[in-house]
Amino acid sequence: MAAQKDGWVFSFSFLLFCASSIPAQGSVSLLQELSPQEYFSSLQAGRASLAYFSHKTSPGAQPFLEQIENSAKALQDYGISVVKVNCPKEDASRYCGKEDALRKAYLFRGNVLIREFPTDALFDVNSIVANVLFALLFNEVKYVETLADLQNIENALKGRLNMVFAYVPATGTAEHRAVMEAAFVYGTVHQFVLTTEATLLKDTGSDEPDVSSARLLFCHCQRATDLAQPCRRTAMGQALTMLNIHRHLKLMGAPLVTEVAEDPEKVSTVHLQLGLPLVFILSQKETYEADRRTAEFVAWQLLGKAGVALLSRDLVDLNVLLQSNVALKTPDEGVPIKYLVLEDTDEVITLVEDKSKVEEIQEGEEEEDEDEKENNNQDVQDDQVVEAVSRDKKRELPLEQILALTEETFDSALLKSAQTVVLFYASWEAVSLAVLRSYTEVADHLKGTRGVLLSRVNCWDWPGVCTKENVTQFPTIKIYKKGERSVMYDGMWGTEELTSFIMLSRAPCPLKLATIDEAEGYLRGEFPSELSSYHHTSVLGVFSTATSEAREAFEEAGNILSGHVTMGMYFEDDALALSRKYAVSPPALLLARSGGRSVEGIALSKQSSQDMVQMIRYELLDIFPEITVQNLPRYLQLGKPFLILFSDGDIGQMENKEMLKLAKGRRQQAFVACWLNLKKTPVGRGVLKAYFATVPSLPLLVWVNLHAEGQVFKFPSEQTITEMNVLSWLEKLKAGLEIPSSTLSEEDWKPPLPAYDFLQMMEMAMPELPLHTSHSHGDTPRPPESLGGDTAIREEPSQEPKAEKVGSPGRDLRGTAPRLAAREKQGKRHSEL
Repeated sequence: MAAQKDGWVFSFSFLLFCASSIPAQGSVSLLQELSPQEYFSSLQAGRASLAYFSHKTSPGAQPFLEQIENSAKALQDYGISVVKVNCPKEDASRYCGKEDALRKAYLFRGNVLIREFPTDALFDVNSIVANVLFALLFNEVKYVETLADLQNIENALKGRLNMVFAYVPATGTAEHRAVMEAAFVYGTVHQFVLTTEATLLKDTGSDEPDVSSARLLFCHCQRATDLAQPCRRTAMGQALTMLNIHRHLKLMGAPLVTEVAEDPEKVSTVHLQLGLPLVFILSQKETYEADRRTAEFVAWQLLGKAGVALLSRDLVDLNVLLQSNVALKTPDEGVPIKYLVLEDTDEVITLVEDKSKVEEIQEGEEEEDEDEKENNNQDVQDDQVVEAVSRDKKRELPLEQILALTEETFDSALLKSAQTVVLFYASWEAVSLAVLRSYTEVADHLKGTRGVLLSRVNCWDWPGVCTKENVTQFPTIKIYKKGERSVMYDGMWGTEELTSFIMLSRAPCPLKLATIDEAEGYLRGEFPSELSSYHHTSVLGVFSTATSEAREAFEEAGNILSGHVTMGMYFEDDALALSRKYAVSPPALLLARSGGRSVEGIALSKQSSQDMVQMIRYELLDIFPEITVQNLPRYLQLGKPFLILFSDGDIGQMENKEMLKLAKGRRQQAFVACWLNLKKTPVGRGVLKAYFATVPSLPLLVWVNLHAEGQVFKFPSEQTITEMNVLSWLEKLKAGLEIPSSTLSEEDWKPPLPAYDFLQMMEMAMPELPLHTSHSHGDTPRPPESLGGDTAIREEPSQEPKAEKVGSPGRDLRGTAPRLAAREKQGKRHSEL
C-alpha cells in the first residue's frame, strides 16, 4: 500500500505541476503596484520580494514589465511576491532618484537587499525565476569554476550527503530554472552544485560531452568514505526539466536492490510507477551473499534505467523460478512477466537497454527446446551418462541438506564440523551431475548424523577454490578433518559406497587399542559400535616394541586406506600373547570376517607402506565373491582370468559349497573364482549374449581371460559342478584340449564416436587466439559449448560486492539456478562427424 500511495502522491504532484503551468484566462494580475512608502512598510521579515522601481512615464520599461508580470505566478509558488513600485517625480531616494537604479530589479528578504539584477539579465520568465531562486539559494546551491572546488565539496560531503551536480551552458535558461526549482524542493536533502564551465564537465569524466547541452549527475557521496576515490556518479539521461529531475532524484532515492518474498506479479516498486522495468535476480539461501552482490552490480549498471529486485526461490513456491535465473517485469498493463535464462550480467543490461533482445532470447530458448526434444528421440547417444542426466534434468534435486560453498565461505565451513565432506564438481559436466544425484541420496541417508557436514563447490563458478585444493578432475570428493590431511575418495560413485566411505572416514585409521579386551572386541565388530553396519572385515595390526618400522608403515597404510576399511593397531607389551592366540608372531595382521566368527592370522613379511596397502586390499577381497557393477573393478585390477558361475538368482547350496572349496584352494592358482546373480545384476545377460550370442540355460560355469587372448570356455552342461570336476576341466583347458565357445574381439573399448577436440574447434573459429593444448597443474578447463547445466539444479552464484571488492565483477550470475550456461543442451549427437 505504501508503494501505491507514493504513486498517488506523484500523480497528484504531476497534475498540480501541469495545472500550474496553464495560463489562467482572465485571471487577476498578481503583479502588485505600490508606492515606495507602501512597499517598504509592507515588507515582512523572512519574506522575499522582487521589486522594480519605475516612473509612470517610462515607455521603454514596458517589455520588461510584461515579463515581470508573467513571472509573478511562478515566483508566488515559492513564496516570492513581485511588486512594481511607482516612483513619484519628486522622489530623489536611492531607488527612485537615479537613472541607473531605474534599470535594475531588486530582491529583498524582509527589508534586507539580497541582490540587484540588471533588467537586461531578466529577459523572460525562465531567467527571472532562475536568477531569483539562485540568489535566494546561495547557501544551498554552490557554484564552482574549477575541478579542485568540486573535489573539495565532494570530500566534505562523503559519508554525509549526496550531491546533485548540474552543468548549464548559461544562466537564466530553462535548464537553469529547472535546476533551481529542484534545489528549492530538495536542497535540504542533497547538496546542489552548479557550473557553466564546459571544461569542468569534461573533467568529471563524461565521455565526449556535448557542451551545448545541459547535464545533470547524481553523485552518491553518502556511500563513499575513501577520500582518494571520487563519488560514484549516475547521469540523468533525459532533458533537464523540473519533472525529469524530480523523477531522477526519486529513482536515486529508491533502494539500490529491493528484496522480495512474494509472487513477482504482485510486486510494485517506484520504478514500475515511474514507467521503468523491474529486473528480478533469482536466488536461494545457500548463495544469498553472492547473489546479493550480483544484484547490486546489475543495479549500479541499470541505475536510472530499471529497478533490480532479489527474489528468493526458497520463499516463493513457483515452478517457473526453478527453470530461470532472471525475470523481467515491464510497467505495461496486462503484459506477463518474462522468465529467462541468461548467460551473464551483460545480457541482463542489454535486455533492459534493447527491448528487442527479450524476443530474441525467448525465440532462441524455444528453438533449443525443439532441438532438445529431437535429440531425446534419437536412438543413439554419444554417452549414456549424458543421456541419463539429460533425460532426468527436469527433476529437481533436493539440495537443501548440502551446503553450497564459495571462495568466501570455504575456509570457515571447514571449521564448523568435526568432519566436512566436499564434492567438487562442474555444473555443466554430465558425470558431475550424475554424482550430485547420488550425493543428495547420501545426504538423505546421513540426515541428523552429528559431526558430519556435507557441502559442495561448483568449480565452474569458483575455480580459485578448486585450484587451491588441487582438484584437477571432476567430480572429486574430499573429506576434511580438523588438524588432519584431507582424504580423497577414489571408489565407485554409488550411494552405498559413498555413504560407507564417509562413515568409515569418521574413525581414526588405524584405531589404537589399549587392552587385549579392546582388541578382541574390535575383532568381534563391537568397537567402534557406530560403524558396525558399514564394514564386513576388520584388520588388526599386532606389533611388538621391537617392530617400530613395521608399525610406522602400518600407520601410513592406514592413512591411505582411510574410508575404505576399518583398521586397528595393538602394540602393547602383551601383543605377543594376542598374536600367539591366532598362531602368528608380531608383526602380523589379524583379519576378522563375519563379525569375528572367523579370524585369520597373517605374518607381515614386507614392511613398506605400499606393500601393506596392496596386501590388505588383496586380503580383504572375498574368497568367492558375487560380482556386481560396483566391485568388478577391484577384481579386474588383479589381472587374472575369471571362473564365473552365472545364476538366475541365488546359487544352490551344493554349487556354493563346491565352488567355495575350489576358491579356498586357489592360493597358488592364478584365477578369480566368483559368481554373478542375473536378477541382481541384469547386465550379466548382456555379457552372456556377448559370449554366446544367446543366453544359455543356467546355472552356467564359464572360464574367460579378459587380459589375454579373450577366449571363453563353457563348462560341460552334462557334468555336475563339483571341485574335482572343475579342476579336471581346468587341466584340460591348460593342456589345450578344449575348444573355446567364442573369442572376444581384440578391439579396444572406445566410445562409439570420437570426442570433441574443443581447442581445435576454438582455434578454427578464432585463429587469432593463442590456444594452449594442455593445462597446467590445477587449472580448471572451460566447459564445452555442447554440454549444459541441469536446469533443475540450484547453483551458487558471484558478483561485484559493493562495486569494487571482487575482480572482473558481474560477468556471470554464479548463485543463480539454472547456471547461466544452462541453455546449452546435453545429449546431442556428433552430427557433424
